[in-house]
Amino acid sequence: MTSSLRGLVLVSTVVCASPAAAQIVVSANDNTLVLVDGVQTTVRNPAPDTVTVLELSGGRLKTIGEVQAPVSVVGPPSSAAITPDRSMAIVTSATKVDPANPSATVPDDTVSVIDIKASPVKVIATLKAGAGASGVAINPAGTLALVANRIAGTVSVFRIDGARVTPAGTVDLGAPASGPSGIAFTPDGRTALVTRNNDSLISILAVNGVEVSYTKRDVGAGFRPYQIAVTKAGDVAVVGNTGAGQAGGGVDVVNAIDLAAAGGPRTVAHAVAGPTVESVALSPDGKYVAAMVMNGSSAPKASPAFNDFGLLKVFALAKGSLTPAAEARIGHWCQGIVWSADAKTVVVGCMVEKELQVFAFDGSRLTPAQQVKVSGGSAALAATY
Repeated sequence: MTSSLRGLVLVSTVVCASPAAAQIVVSANDNTLVLVDGVQTTVRNPAPDTVTVLELSGGRLKTIGEVQAPVSVVGPPSSAAITPDRSMAIVTSATKVDPANPSATVPDDTVSVIDIKASPVKVIATLKAGAGASGVAINPAGTLALVANRIAGTVSVFRIDGARVTPAGTVDLGAPASGPSGIAFTPDGRTALVTRNNDSLISILAVNGVEVSYTKRDVGAGFRPYQIAVTKAGDVAVVGNTGAGQAGGGVDVVNAIDLAAAGGPRTVAHAVAGPTVESVALSPDGKYVAAMVMNGSSAPKASPAFNDFGLLKVFALAKGSLTPAAEARIGHWCQGIVWSADAKTVVVGCMVEKELQVFAFDGSRLTPAQQVKVSGGSAALAATY
């Protein structure tokens, strides 16, 4: 195993939130784009995008704050992340209204740093990444953030020092059209994995302090990998794939990647999920994978691919295998997923309904439990664990 991959496997102690401490959930809400019979349409004179901060406790959500900040549904619903100390959120924006043509959008590169402990919640810094700033991940030490730039084909590096976030470099993947989208750290913080939605690869980055480099090692998983997550044990990564998109209408898959495999990471399992796997999320105990399946819910109603609901699917994850455990119907054009710390609750953000849909999970069933409105289409979710 090369030195750049030594940090891939780390057995760590799973630390769950204290029963007395509510989890923090952040929803990034896009007011720029709406669906008009399956067509993503730019709103004329849209209301400002927002970021909503909520508490999750006892399977219930409670809104505790909100702030205006640029957000984009374009790109994976991993465009928000929370620092391990629960003090700040980092939110990216991949697109914005075209100043020269208000009926269209252009790539954006905005990164907002938000103080989620402040009352009221406030933006404390606005930074620049690369064009199409999308998935964002913060290392377990809370000292580094990485942003995948879908249009630029790069990864931006940011140093975190207390409440100060500053640019610290750019990683060039050597493939400008690769569409880097989702990003995740391994538990030791020495490795990051980046999905490449356009050329169906997952690139491995080596991390040494604030020095981040492309190892020139890539892993193949499914067709057009999008969002990625790594278990707390550091032994498995799970990936959702968007496939051919709503026009294709075929089934897409969730993959499991063995990060401890001899000779380097390799894909060991494929689970059929349905048309367009927009996001995946691992339960904190590493036993389950939740997948948000678009299921044609964002297609035109006349399309043979259209279904009047999305799907939330849960798979059991064991020894690198993925086994169907439960599923439930959800809203339209839904995006992000987060789990409760005890793995008994799953929250999904939906764009059309402009709400968070909460489900109770008992290991074999998903039961609707709550709907919480937010001030825009929920384009991304993040949570503390």
